[in-house]
Amino acid sequence: MSYTRITALMLRYIYLLRSSWPRLLEIIFWPTMQLITWGFISQHLISESEWYKKAPALLLTAVLLWDILFRSHINFALSFLEELWSRNLANLFVSPLRPHEMLVSLTAISLLRTMVGVIPACFIALPLFKLNIFGLGTPLLLFYLNLVFFGWCTGICVVAILIRFGVAAESLAWLSIFLIAPLMAVYYPVDILPTALQKLAYSIPPAHVFEGMRTLYLEGILETGYLWRAAGLNILYFVFAFGVFHIAYRSARRHGLLLNTSE
Repeated sequence: MSYTRITALMLRYIYLLRSSWPRLLEIIFWPTMQLITWGFISQHLISESEWYKKAPALLLTAVLLWDILFRSHINFALSFLEELWSRNLANLFVSPLRPHEMLVSLTAISLLRTMVGVIPACFIALPLFKLNIFGLGTPLLLFYLNLVFFGWCTGICVVAILIRFGVAAESLAWLSIFLIAPLMAVYYPVDILPTALQKLAYSIPPAHVFEGMRTLYLEGILETGYLWRAAGLNILYFVFAFGVFHIAYRSARRHGLLLNTSE
């Protein structure tokens, strides 16, 4: 593995962001707007019901954690999509760049873009809504890592599909994560789901993360079992995603699709 090539590709994406203020503004805009919108909804709920006084911090934290998951997924896929849109994929793969090096660079730039987008929203939450999400301490880091890792797994699967089918499948970059969002139980407990869907929900890591977050807020207890289960499932999903990527890459090479990724 060449860290020089990985760094070079990362620098390409950083320069692309630096030279395009609309891209940078978009990264910051959506997490901040979601936070503000849900924040004012929560403030309204406080004035309407005594029971909802416990809800604002829970809802706002869920919003921010969901955005971490979504951003890690979409930023991974978007960096690759930009190669397709600029018809640069063939140039990359005729270079010494190896597929796993590209994945590492996409992972790194996804992490960077996610932090740039979400951290400002976290700081805005403190003066506007008196929510100090950093007060969660170590559990916040564990929640964050599990969600980001799952976002990378889904992002790798999307990249695999894009390599095999080209930009015709680009809508999956946005749709895929939302297709399973109801099972993640972001804003409600898993128990609300039908019994059959509950088993399905517990088969994906985010459901364990959000259940752990709610337990921490409502009962003041960090249930490490949720985090361990999420981490174990993440490893399984990563192995699966990595396998799917290599199958798609070999198939694309065999059929000459790396040189023709248009619709």
